[in-house]
Amino acid sequence: MRKFDYIIVGSGLAGLYAAWKASLKGSVAVITKSMIRESNSFNAQGGIAAVTSFDDNPEIHKSDTLIAGRGLCEEHAVDILVNEGPERIEEIIAEGMKFDTENGVLALGLEGGHHKRRILHAGGDATGRWITEFAISKVAERKNITVFENTLLLDLLVKDGVCYGVRCWSDNPELSSKEGSEVMLFADHVFLTSGGTSAIYARTTNPQTTVGDGVAIAYKAGCRIIDMEFIQFHPSGLYLKDSPQAFLISEAVRGESAHLLGKDGKRFMVPIHELAELAPRDIVARSIFKQMHHDGMPYVTLSLKHLDPEMILRRFPGIYAKCKEFGYDLTQEIPVAPAAHYSVGGVMSNENGRTDVERLYVCGEVAATGIMGANRLASNSLIECLVFANRAVEDTVKVGSVKEFPKFEVQYSKDENNAILYQQLRSQVSEIMNFHAGIIRSEESLMEGLSKIEELGKIIKQKQAERGGEHNREYYLEASRRLLCVARLIMSPALLRKESRGGHYREDYPCADEAYALHSVQRRGAEICTAPVNGNYFNF
Repeated sequence: MRKFDYIIVGSGLAGLYAAWKASLKGSVAVITKSMIRESNSFNAQGGIAAVTSFDDNPEIHKSDTLIAGRGLCEEHAVDILVNEGPERIEEIIAEGMKFDTENGVLALGLEGGHHKRRILHAGGDATGRWITEFAISKVAERKNITVFENTLLLDLLVKDGVCYGVRCWSDNPELSSKEGSEVMLFADHVFLTSGGTSAIYARTTNPQTTVGDGVAIAYKAGCRIIDMEFIQFHPSGLYLKDSPQAFLISEAVRGESAHLLGKDGKRFMVPIHELAELAPRDIVARSIFKQMHHDGMPYVTLSLKHLDPEMILRRFPGIYAKCKEFGYDLTQEIPVAPAAHYSVGGVMSNENGRTDVERLYVCGEVAATGIMGANRLASNSLIECLVFANRAVEDTVKVGSVKEFPKFEVQYSKDENNAILYQQLRSQVSEIMNFHAGIIRSEESLMEGLSKIEELGKIIKQKQAERGGEHNREYYLEASRRLLCVARLIMSPALLRKESRGGHYREDYPCADEAYALHSVQRRGAEICTAPVNGNYFNF
């Protein structure tokens, strides 16, 4: 039996930071399905939100978060974020993290929904890469951290409501004695930091690995999953004809006064919201979508030609270079369109990262702490990673070590004959999600989408039955089941939420309804239910 004090699933900022902090208390294994530098955190451009200037304060940051969250934020969790965030920033700066400065002080950007400049950035528009590299460097310094790349989480090792480790499929020679095999790793504490679900959509800013594995696996293990209907579509993904991947054009570009223009060359956000192009993301994304429909175009124009070209080159060197690679000049005008970007909901956790399964913690985008509400405030995600990963690691001290580990049997094999089936199904699911559960939804579209998912599910059930049942699982069939599970977890509460709020917009119910100012809750084997906001529901 290979045993660690901590297992961290995922290599985004939440996972790497948790690994570093956990290594101060014991041995750590980090497993990641691809390479350590492939994550949403690594690709983040805009920055990290925290109060660091004298003309700002946590209460203003809290207010901005609550407004963006459209009535579904848990205020206690938001208080923790805005008050502990500056402490975490001070900590990583002291440990060597270099943020951009101007005249000897931190350079602060402005993004949608913020009423103060509080977005710290690094490398201009490469904050995610810089802060992730910082975290990787801290992990590399610790001899008691082992990183296993190319190791995919299959299941959690759970018995009687307690998590004892992870079941993985690994192509890593340090774990697998042959060309890929099932591997079981055990630990006193397991951290699920596997990211979100947005790559389940056909058009996304996420790495193609971000399809919600962690959410589906936690759901299977017995965790409550909340608010999954709220998907944040980033307003400005570079439009590339015939490409599902949307290169992200940071919100910070609009923060520096870039304009969104319709086909007529006029700014369309000015009459829609007082913050115009810097309105909260759900409003901007939906407005762009409607403008595209009005214009009969697959994109709108983001114009920077009224800005100082030198400032643009200095502030956004990475975005400028990428646009140039695709034949566009960022200092002039570029085509943009919304793309699936962030999963607002996820695995329900309390203020210390605990889940319904003992010894299982969640942090980062996979987690739902109640901070984001119905719509994430720009750049709150990276600071959430730091604040709640830190709290979760500290909480493990109270939990202590496992006295005795139960035995688990090997369950998985891999049949390459199912690989094509998985790829076909993934393509079908992504198109279903885009068409039936995208920026604008309706009862008819959601019901049709769920019906199509059920039909795909019958194919997988038949294939599994041919293998002899549930205890003889196959790698590609299980990956397919997880995709279908995530699709249901998003569309089912979206069908029941007969209103529009944040990242969920119903054209048949275009207004918010206070009767639905509730969290949606899903748990395996139970009907979807609701939970009050700012009650004691998250205190478990």
